[in-house]
Formats: sequence, structure tokens, C-alpha cells
Amino acid sequence: MTSAAFPEPAPQKLSWRFPRTFWVANGAELLERAAYYGMFIALALYLTERVGFSDFQTGIVAGCFASVLYLLPMFTGALADRIGFRQALMLAFALLTVGYFTLGVSQQKPIVILALAIIMVGGAIVKPVISGTAAKCSDDAHRPRAFSIFYMVINIGAFSGKSIAKPLRTELGLEYINYYAAIMALLAFIFVALLYRNVGGEGSNRSVREIVRGLGKVFSNGRFMCLIVIVAGFWAIQGQLYASMPKYVLRLVGEHAAPEWLANINPLVVVLLVVPITHLVRRFKPASSIGIALGIVPLAALSIAVSPLLQARAGTQVDIFGWFSLHPITVMAVCGIALLGLAECFLSPKYYEFASKQAPPGQVGMYMGYQSLTTFLAWGFAFLSSGYLLTRFCPDPKTLPPEVYAQWQAATSTAAGASATPLPEAYAHAHYLWYVYAAVGVVAFAALLVFKFITDRIDRRREQAAQEAEVKASA
Repeated sequence: MTSAAFPEPAPQKLSWRFPRTFWVANGAELLERAAYYGMFIALALYLTERVGFSDFQTGIVAGCFASVLYLLPMFTGALADRIGFRQALMLAFALLTVGYFTLGVSQQKPIVILALAIIMVGGAIVKPVISGTAAKCSDDAHRPRAFSIFYMVINIGAFSGKSIAKPLRTELGLEYINYYAAIMALLAFIFVALLYRNVGGEGSNRSVREIVRGLGKVFSNGRFMCLIVIVAGFWAIQGQLYASMPKYVLRLVGEHAAPEWLANINPLVVVLLVVPITHLVRRFKPASSIGIALGIVPLAALSIAVSPLLQARAGTQVDIFGWFSLHPITVMAVCGIALLGLAECFLSPKYYEFASKQAPPGQVGMYMGYQSLTTFLAWGFAFLSSGYLLTRFCPDPKTLPPEVYAQWQAATSTAAGASATPLPEAYAHAHYLWYVYAAVGVVAFAALLVFKFITDRIDRRREQAAQEAEVKASA
């Protein structure tokens, strides 16, 4: 027979159409992210200004919350595989509704910690279920597109939540952000209850022994675990949008600043660019696309760090095309946060794709939970280090001596930021904290280069061994 008698099958035509459950899951994710990021962008401020924790104590509390939230999905993902995705989501959004409301209604430290624990468990259930739904509702060819949509929805939710956080904080009070988050979580619960339908593969009823064995397999996946640790370098810097940036901007520019809106530059860039960039790097190996991200991210931290150089040249106001003026710290924060968003576009969809492909049949939820280990490592470090660095280089003005606090008030009192009074000496080296995170990014990038060199070499040897074995077999 000639090859013409059996022509090669036509290549699969890619589509942006997915099952209804995929779109329902993404709608629930949008509501959940709007709730979470609205609360999270103000969490460090809330813990310091309303609850009464110091910067260092806030770093410990927020660090435990943010990091353990990303540790639990390895267990809640297995739970979701066992009980079914729909039941898991309804439980999660019920917990989130209660947790957010409790966080807003009381500022007593034990109750606040309890509320954060409830939110932590609810959020940990949502994470692997939504990403697992995206994986189950797409085949290998369409998975990059599915995860680019999923990640775009995450950032639309983040943008929405952080946008409303600013007016809620300034017009009503920090606690009202938590009430808003509770309403979003309740809407997500209703949405899932009415529209979500289980996708195939849940309810596997694995025994505890089987689940533990599966966890062991994940930890024994050397490439997966190495990449988790390396990518943590990116998230340690990205986490500063929530750990350091709000306090840094408010303390150096003034209480009139809007760190929530600055943080929104990140999801805006992702929403605009994640789909075209995902298409651009569709044939890249995950390590290559992640490498581009890790090459960009030190520049993001460095951009914010060099704001004193701009201030030395331009003064306290930078003219923006004659339309308006901004404080130099605000200008460089915009540049740094935009670079973070660009880096995310190269990193996250490919990272989700890599994690989903590691999963054996029936264990997608568990493996999608394990990809969150990178954020567990990163944000534990990010918040703990932030608490120390803020205390050292950018302290809470209320902790300063009265005469120094009065100088800080005078320096930051005008909305135009053009006060003749300089900031106190306590803030002279505030930008040093960003040099620390730039160094973290450089180390992560170097580690990825080593990882890629070693794994490429191993792959070439395996391919060569397979080819030699095939030749011997044919002989």
C-alpha cells in the first residue's frame, strides 16, 4: 500500500469553545477572586490599623494565612476528587461567606485569626477545583487556551476587587471591604448551586492509603518539585504587591495615595496580554516561557527601588505628558507593577499546564493543588521578610517619636505631594527593601538556567538511549 492510500489525518483545528461547566467554573472563580483580592490588598493595613498588630506581627499573621492557604490545596484537591467538584465548591463558598463576614464584624485578635482560618480552608478548596475543572474540560491541544482564559478571569476578578477596595476603605472603612467579600462569596455559592455540573472523574473514592501514596508520588517527581521551588522566587516578589507595597506607598507618598489602584495595574496587564502571549509561546517548553518571566521579574523590583534617582532629578512631582503629575514613587511603582504583570503572562498559564500534565488519571485535583506549593513557599517568605524589612527601612509612622511623626505628617499632608518638608530620616533607605527582592529574582533566574541545562541534558541522553535501543531491536 502507498502512503497515499492512507493519508495523514488532518491536524486538529483549535477552538475557543468549551463545555458549559468550564464557563460556569470561571464565573465562580471571577466572583471568588473579586472577594479575595478586595480583602487581601487591604489585609496588611487592616491587621495593623484596625486589629492592632505591629508590622512584624502582621507579617507573621498574614504570612501564615497566605502561605498555608496555598499549602492546603494538596489535601483539599484530593478531597475534591473524592467527594465531587460541585459539592466541594458549595462547601468552599459557604465557608468563605462565613469567614469574610466574621473578619469584618469583629476586630478582636482571636476572632480575626479564626476568621482568617475559615477563609483559608474555603479558599484552599476552591483553588484546585476550578483549575481542575479547566483541565478536565479541555484536551491536550486546547489546554493552553483553557488556562489562558482561566488566568484572564482570575485577573478580571482581581481587578474588580481591588478597584472597589479603595472607595470602600476611604469612604466607609476597612471593615466594609470584608462585608463586600462576603457578598461576593455568597453570590458564588448561589451560582454554583444553580448552574455547576460535575465533570467526569470526580468521586473516585480513593482510600486514605491511596491518597498518601499519591502524595508520595508528587513529592518524588523531582522536576515538578524543583520547578516549584524556583518559581517561588517570582511569587515572593509578586507577593510584595500585598505585603509591602500598600504600606510603602502610603508611608512615603501619603494617606491620599491609592495603592489598591496601583496594584490593579498587574491584573490589567495580564487581562490585556495573557491570551496573545500564551499564543505566542504555545510551542515553548514550560521552562523556556517561565525563564522569560524570571528574567523580567528582577527588573520589576529594581524599577521601584530606583525611585529616589528619579526624585533626585525631577523633584517630588513628575509631569506625565502635560496631562497630570505623579510622585516619583508612584511613577516607578507603575513601571514595576506593569513588569510584574508582563512576567505573569509568560509564567502562569505554562506553569498550570505543566502541573496538569504531571497528573495521573483521576488525580487532577490533587496535582493542581500541589502546584500551589510554590506560592506557599513564596508568600511565607514574602510576608515574613516584609514585616522585618518594613520595620527596618519603612516603619509605621505611629511608632515614631512625636516630633518625628509630626514631620512625617507635614511631609505627606498635601495631595499634590509637593510639601516643602522632607520625610524623616527613618525613611531615607526605604527603597532598600526592593533591592532585596531584586536579588531574590536574580537568584531564581540563575537557578532556572541551571535547571534547564540539567533537564535538557537528561532529556537528550534519554532520547539517544531510546534511539539506540530501537536500532538494536530492529537489528
